[in-house]
Amino acid sequence: MNMLTDNDTISAIATAVGEGGIGIVRISGNKAVAIANRLFSSKSGKQAARIVSHQVVYGDIIDPESGETVDEVLLILMRAPRSYTREDVVEIHCHGGPVPLQRILELTLVLGSRLAEPGEFTKRAFLHGRLDLAQAEAVIDIIRSKTDASLKTAVGNLSGLLSTEIKHLRHVILSMIAQLEAAIDFPEEDIEEAAAADVAQLIIQVQADVDKLLATAQTGRILREGLATVIIGKPNVGKSSLLNALLRETRAIVTDIPGTTRDSIEEYVNIRGIPLKIIDTAGIHETTDIVERIGVEKAKALVKQADLVLLLLDASMPLAPEDRAILELLAGQQAIIIVNKSDLPPLLDFTALEQYSGNRLVVRTSITLGEGLAELEEIIANLVYQGQVSQGEAAFVNNVRHADALRQTNQRLAEALATIERGLPPDCVVVDLRAAWEKLGEITGDTIGEDIIDQIFAQFCIGK
Repeated sequence: MNMLTDNDTISAIATAVGEGGIGIVRISGNKAVAIANRLFSSKSGKQAARIVSHQVVYGDIIDPESGETVDEVLLILMRAPRSYTREDVVEIHCHGGPVPLQRILELTLVLGSRLAEPGEFTKRAFLHGRLDLAQAEAVIDIIRSKTDASLKTAVGNLSGLLSTEIKHLRHVILSMIAQLEAAIDFPEEDIEEAAAADVAQLIIQVQADVDKLLATAQTGRILREGLATVIIGKPNVGKSSLLNALLRETRAIVTDIPGTTRDSIEEYVNIRGIPLKIIDTAGIHETTDIVERIGVEKAKALVKQADLVLLLLDASMPLAPEDRAILELLAGQQAIIIVNKSDLPPLLDFTALEQYSGNRLVVRTSITLGEGLAELEEIIANLVYQGQVSQGEAAFVNNVRHADALRQTNQRLAEALATIERGLPPDCVVVDLRAAWEKLGEITGDTIGEDIIDQIFAQFCIGK
């Protein structure tokens, strides 16, 4: 598959916007070396075109029109195909201020390159066969990783853990197609029946393998995007203190005055490698204050959208009507009940709590003393992984597009199995199997339209 018809040389700033010790301008394409030759003057007098591939050379960037020195730099030339894009690539490592970076980028554009589109370097790596589409998508996941666990998942997919599984399944489906097509070419009835029976068993095995991958999708999505977690409870029950304890630093306002948090505060929290996109909401209670009322209504809406709800109750207070109302909000939601202030004399009726909790997990904590937090983190980790092997040991599906393709693959396989069970001819089964094979190919990019590819790479940053 090669849709690369654009022979333009592209360039872009590959480092983050702002000041830094080092900034990088990246150039890729058949004019990359010639552009570097016009701009770069090495301290040894060697021209860029004569630099050995993959060696670092010290020198200056010179404006060819004015002869002015723009910056001292290190230049790395990576000749095709031993580069990220499999084209000639030049990287200019300069001082990391916006002015030298912009000046050098402008000079590359004047000398014949064009500004790269978002993700175009990685797109060229894909189109030149250096990466498949699942691996290319893992690049942006690495950039956006929020914890070590999400990074390991992304690196595993970049190294080809998921792609290897998908290619194996496609190979098995292709062997089924070949077996059925052989039976079509030799239409003796007993051969067709035997081939159909063999293929039916293989379909069941592939369905099981696809189901295993799909079982990782929820965990993979959470590792990639974060577990949307909402903290709810009455005012002054310890919601902001819990957020600060999980963050291990003070970000939310914590006071002894009820109703301090009037809006929601969103933070990412690292819980044993799992990124929790945690939202500390306004306390849910009856109020006449218009600002507080808006916050309360927003909290109720967030509960319905959450992956996980952490409900805080006060062990030193009886179960109030407001607590029971909050418990009713949890219907259909994954939730953990945290009974805080367990170091104080207990007044909470746990028997009454059981009647309203719906057999949900209950953790007793004293956030001020740091008690019960380790148990809470363990419970959250178990909910996310659900007994699966840890990331890095197997492929994780962490992309909605991939999960959707796998679900559609299983649907096509189910249709193929039903076709066999109805005793229809092998060529009808082949149609369903080929559809499943193509759906799996969408994950690796072997069978996907250019418009989808453009849409995927448009999510990348410029320079990657």
